[in-house]
Amino acid sequence: MSAPLGLPDPERENALLVGIIEAISAGPALEPLAARVAQLIVAATGTDVCFVHVLDDGRGALTLTGATPPFDTYAGKIHLPVGEGVTGWVASHRAPAVISSSKEADPRYRYFPELDGRSYTSMVSVPMESGMTGLVGVLNVHTRVHREFTERDVRLLTSIGSLVAGAVHQARLHRRLAAREQAAERFAEQVVAAQEAERRRLAGDIHDGITQRLVSLSYHLDAAADAVGRAAAGDVAGRELERARELTDLTLAEAHAALAGLRPPVLEDLGLADALASLARSVRQVRVSVLADDQRLPEHMEIALYRIAQEALQNIVKHSGAAAASVELRCDATRALLRVSDKGRGFDAAGRDPDSASYGLRSMAERAELIGGRLDVTSRPGVGTTVTATVPVPAPAD
Repeated sequence: MSAPLGLPDPERENALLVGIIEAISAGPALEPLAARVAQLIVAATGTDVCFVHVLDDGRGALTLTGATPPFDTYAGKIHLPVGEGVTGWVASHRAPAVISSSKEADPRYRYFPELDGRSYTSMVSVPMESGMTGLVGVLNVHTRVHREFTERDVRLLTSIGSLVAGAVHQARLHRRLAAREQAAERFAEQVVAAQEAERRRLAGDIHDGITQRLVSLSYHLDAAADAVGRAAAGDVAGRELERARELTDLTLAEAHAALAGLRPPVLEDLGLADALASLARSVRQVRVSVLADDQRLPEHMEIALYRIAQEALQNIVKHSGAAAASVELRCDATRALLRVSDKGRGFDAAGRDPDSASYGLRSMAERAELIGGRLDVTSRPGVGTTVTATVPVPAPAD
């Protein structure tokens, strides 16, 4: 005589549903959800093992995502094409399959040595689907001893599969969103890295080419001045040589300044807070105060924020007419805020056509957007300008 499937009475059924709802509410991670649901179903139904197979994004295969011990170690390692095996048949036909005995004789059955199918006699396989989600996977239960499964048994397991389908669908959406966010962050890192590599290349070209030639030119000018002689210092040739020497020195100083801007070593060595302080000291024309949290951020974020501050200070020097400016960096667990302010001549930011924004403002906005943030510019004539970059700080990887 076969034993009945130990499906729950109304009280145990309610406990099962509550347990599944609690598992769904625990978080969006797919694997823990599938493992917990498998354990709850086995405990409530009196079956021996439960497997939760989830449809891949390509919808061409099923992956074992959760199982009761000792098969939980195979989660993520067993893959089955849709249409192959009992599980694949259920997925392709979207209909339950019941095998009470002689599984090997069923043409739909496929043996997996890892899952020890020959140790289990009877099984029920139901689709996990709902009208809102469509098919998301297949739910299987197995028993060692022979059992006859009733229509009520299948209906209850199908209802459980439908309930779990919504949670699996949400978990998969969360995983896709997380993957896209990671891809976007990697893209931002790659773009920033490419920009910095180009800056390093330009810095090398300036140092090895332009700067060296300017130094050589300076030596030649000194030699020419000596050849003309000190007595001729006041004539036309002497004056032109002196002027050429002054222009060479000025150009060489500008080349050195460009090198410092293209590749600030302090950012790599000491971090963003110290790099901002160094940047402020390098601005001779304006007195710049810095108030910065000494918290390390991902490298590509530090580079982008440094470049935004650099461009903002250059704009102050060129356009504001201000005698002083301030740089503020605030960081917490979720965001970083960079604010650069001056009390210079300002402009009408409210009435300005966004398409007419200067290259510097567009460049800062693009850098902020690249790392997932935004740039806000507030300004009024005669009051000054404030540039604020706000960017999200990624959570630490588990």
